[in-house]
Amino acid sequence: MINPHCTRRSLSLSGLILAFATAFSLTGVVDRATAQQAPQTSDKPSSTNSAAAEIEQRGQRKTREIKYSDWRRFCFKPAGTKMVCRTTISGTWETGQTAVRIDLIEREGDGTARLQIFLPVGLYLQAGVKLTVDQGSPYRIPYVWCLTNACIAADLADPKAIREMESGQTLLLEVVDSNVLAITTSLPLNQFAAIHQGAPTQIFDQAIDE
Repeated sequence: MINPHCTRRSLSLSGLILAFATAFSLTGVVDRATAQQAPQTSDKPSSTNSAAAEIEQRGQRKTREIKYSDWRRFCFKPAGTKMVCRTTISGTWETGQTAVRIDLIEREGDGTARLQIFLPVGLYLQAGVKLTVDQGSPYRIPYVWCLTNACIAADLADPKAIREMESGQTLLLEVVDSNVLAITTSLPLNQFAAIHQGAPTQIFDQAIDE
């Protein structure tokens, strides 16, 4: 059971690498043998009116049941650097495999945040990911790179989108599969504001056991 108060623990070398790869996974090598090359992205928040992002879909496909975790907030504090925090939620299929994970990544004092979404391979990457809070306007997040077992969509988070997530109830996530069929899933937002604005679930130090 996770202690709701801040805790500090040492990470092994492999654990630390994994933690920071998660927090900063905006660079990497695309595995072109298993996924399409993701389109280039900029350092500007996603536009809701991008004509290029509009994809003519053939219809919708039923989504497999996904069970979502609670929202949690993990922070990483390397010695001599600013703290980086990740407010995150993940969803799994009935098999236990991860279906989706959303991270809101923020560096202490930067004043900006970045949305990062982990999804399975086999999706139509040119369509990107569409996020909609309640009945609001959608935000499109482009894919930036893929691994053998996951593709990542990421972009600077629009401050308006974060405010909507803090006051909203449901986050609708829509992707397009390789058959150009839309797939949607709904994530709960009722805990998001309290977790995002509250104390971290855990704080990880840089201490490495070699």
